[in-house]
Amino acid sequence: MTRSTDNRWLSRYATLTAAVTLVLICVGGVVTSRGAGMSVPDWPTTYGYNMFFFPFSKWVGGIFYEHSHRLVASLVGLMTVALAVWLWMKEARAWLRWLGVAAVVLVVLQGVLGGLRVTALKDELGIFHATLAQMFFVLVSAVALFTSRWWREATPGRDGTGLRQVFAMATAMIVTQLVLGATMRHQHAGLAIPDFPAAYGKVWPAMDVESVARYNQLRSEVVAANPITAAQIGLQMAHRLGAVLILLVVLWAARASWRALGMGSPLTKLSLAWLALIVAQAALGAATIWTNKSADIATAHVGVGALTLVTGVLLTLAAYRCLVAAPSAVNALAQAGRSEREAELPA
Repeated sequence: MTRSTDNRWLSRYATLTAAVTLVLICVGGVVTSRGAGMSVPDWPTTYGYNMFFFPFSKWVGGIFYEHSHRLVASLVGLMTVALAVWLWMKEARAWLRWLGVAAVVLVVLQGVLGGLRVTALKDELGIFHATLAQMFFVLVSAVALFTSRWWREATPGRDGTGLRQVFAMATAMIVTQLVLGATMRHQHAGLAIPDFPAAYGKVWPAMDVESVARYNQLRSEVVAANPITAAQIGLQMAHRLGAVLILLVVLWAARASWRALGMGSPLTKLSLAWLALIVAQAALGAATIWTNKSADIATAHVGVGALTLVTGVLLTLAAYRCLVAAPSAVNALAQAGRSEREAELPA
């Protein structure tokens, strides 16, 4: 068995697996946005049937969305196993082969969490399920990058002073934001505040007992919505504040990349695409509120959120691959001293 680092079709297959994973995340978003998460009450069967032989005539209402989600998840699981086997047989880098094994472990854990969400009837498991889906998407996308020709041929050569840290910081902020978003969706707090950009007509809404009771009275009179809590309002405001901070940091990262590397650099182009995704994500978040949480818009919000995270991770990995860190002040002085001494030596 011959292993190498040049496996073009393996890289393409990893990219395809990542793309199907994004589809799975979007289908999962549809399930949550349409309230179809418990349309199928049993697992791993579907109304007593083997899920792969469930009659198509019974795919009606919320069952269609939930059962489709299970089938796409099964497809991703099979593709992940095939990816891990392919990596083990053909990839020369041991650490990358073990990443394939880690992907299999994650996809199995993800399936178990999805099943327990159904059988245990716990919204908290839905939060972990949604978050782990994002982490799995990141892992498979990273495998696609590591097996790419660009990764093999890239060599450090430009001063990446601060850029690598900025990319990493913004990506970490997006992870936190996605966890907040998953918590909101699975606690049904996505419309805890019904207006935007104001919040109950204010910059920061009152959250005392009397104010929350007044908000709930208004909701029952206008939309007959479930009662909300002060904690859900606080969660919504934290999510909004996080969106503003992420937009500012990614804007800073794109500007810094442009100034340090120039417009022709792939990192600059990717950072500008990242900024565009963040702007689109913010617009979709606002539209989710303005349309009273339209299922299609809420699902697009989930999908673009996943893309913003993966873009940040890939950009950070690429920056650590092809940029060098600036030397510390001590090292710079030492290097300057050596240069001076070498200049004083006779030719």
